[in-house]
Amino acid sequence: MFEHKSKPLAPKNIFINRVMKNFFISLVILVPSLLLGVFGYHITAGLGWTDSLLNASMILTGMGPVDPMVTQGAKLFASFYALFSGVVFLTTIAVMMAPVLHRFMHKMHLQDK
Repeated sequence: MFEHKSKPLAPKNIFINRVMKNFFISLVILVPSLLLGVFGYHITAGLGWTDSLLNASMILTGMGPVDPMVTQGAKLFASFYALFSGVVFLTTIAVMMAPVLHRFMHKMHLQDK
C-alpha cells in the first residue's frame, strides 16, 4: 500500500490521494456504526430520532451518553454499543492517521541515511 523504506518518499500528490482515500475509508466505517447506534437507541430506548442521533454520536466519539437508559434492553444495547464504539473510534483514528504517520517515519528513515 505504501512505499518501502528503501524507496524514495512519495510525491505530495500521491500522499494527498492516500490521505483522502483513508478519510473516505474512515467514513465507510463511521457512517454504518453511527446508523447502528441511531437505530439501536431508537428501538431499545424509545428515543426520538434526534435524541438517538445525539446519543449515538456522543458514545461513538467517546464523550459518553446523554439520556439515561431506563429499560434493561436499552442498558444492554448501550453497554455493547459503547464497547463497539471504542473499537470503531480507535480503528478510525488509525486508518486516518496511517498515511501521515507512515510519511513521517519514512521521512525520518531517509534522513538517517
